[in-house]
Amino acid sequence: MSRIKQRFESLRQQGRKALVSYVVMGDPAKDVTLPVMHALVASGTDIIELGIPFSDPNAEGPVIQKAHERALAHGSSLRDALAQVKQFRETDSDTPVLLMGYTNPIERMGYDSFIEKAVDAGVDAVLTVDLPPEEAEEFSEHLKQANMENIFLLAPTSSPSRQKKVTDMAGGFIYYVSLKGVTGAGNLDVNSVNENVTSIRSLTDLPVCVGFGIKDGASARAVADLSDGVVVGSVLVNQIAALAEQGETNPAIYAAAVSVIIAEIREALDK
Repeated sequence: MSRIKQRFESLRQQGRKALVSYVVMGDPAKDVTLPVMHALVASGTDIIELGIPFSDPNAEGPVIQKAHERALAHGSSLRDALAQVKQFRETDSDTPVLLMGYTNPIERMGYDSFIEKAVDAGVDAVLTVDLPPEEAEEFSEHLKQANMENIFLLAPTSSPSRQKKVTDMAGGFIYYVSLKGVTGAGNLDVNSVNENVTSIRSLTDLPVCVGFGIKDGASARAVADLSDGVVVGSVLVNQIAALAEQGETNPAIYAAAVSVIIAEIREALDK
């Protein structure tokens, strides 16, 4: 059984919801990411989503775009993300880690080379934002052969046929984007989330996690009641950005700051 499946099964048995936390590799510096990853887990994160720095992250809002810029300014790359996961695995063999990013860096490395390195590092899944299911068959097959999961996004604008295509191909869990447009924007429409999650669940037994717009315990709780878990990203990246703008360089300060945010959301989810 994969780490992701084990984690969701364990949460289901406990009657708890999954908390998926997103940060960008190397934001704001390479030595910050590992302490932050461990702090996320210690404060209640169930699955880590590690962003691969990219020069044109066009699905992201301004907050996460700037995180990619900060990471790239320090030379962070896909290779660094893989190395970081490998280091994380030295002391955490249980927490699922998925890499989220764009196709270009993976294609430059080559599917086979990337997957070999990802398996060696202990990566559990990949979410390629700009690779629709129609174009993902080859990559999905490579991942499947390596026992890695291919995570896909679905949005309020996804047609029933798109929902079916994604649920047929996806592994791990379905990432439902609760808002139209880019990450971190707008307000949650709980009724729309409920309607779409219900539709997705009619097509698959995979867990459904909801992201984009989860900024505190209250919004996490509202969405968790309708889904199997929540994805938190912009609120963490915002906190990292605020510290970076103050010139903070101590990784422990970043780790402590994200811990406070995650602990509040975890507490709300467990009520």
